[in-house]
Amino acid sequence: MFHDQGHIAVKVLGFETGVNATIGLPIVRTSVDHGTAFDIAGTGKASADSLVEAVTVGASMAAARLAARAASGAAS
Repeated sequence: MFHDQGHIAVKVLGFETGVNATIGLPIVRTSVDHGTAFDIAGTGKASADSLVEAVTVGASMAAARLAARAASGAAS
């Protein structure tokens, strides 16, 4: 499966709340799962929902990572 094929389902089922999470990095990295929407910038049509979801998912991932480290006794 290619990267863009997975995006089809996400964009159809949850465009406003899609989140891209990069796994395997030493840091938590999330971003919105859509483009920049320059065509609607400044028109009042844009929604911050995907950005809010990306921050929420990132915070949840960071908390889970910290909890896992604490449970294993690893240094932070």
